[in-house]
Amino acid sequence: MPIVTVLQGPRDVELKRDLVRRITDAFVDAYKIPAETVQVWIQETPPQSWAAAGKLVADQ
Repeated sequence: MPIVTVLQGPRDVELKRDLVRRITDAFVDAYKIPAETVQVWIQETPPQSWAAAGKLVADQ
């Protein structure tokens, strides 16, 4: 059973639904497994707790 972890900033629930569907479809197509065996975990990090290039995302 594949488990996919997505680390990202907060996103709208509709975007997450679409992402989860696409990730699941990719595993079903690539591994020829039932969709029910694919798990996707989304971990969202707020912009004040995430930095890139030495700056908090909240400050960019």
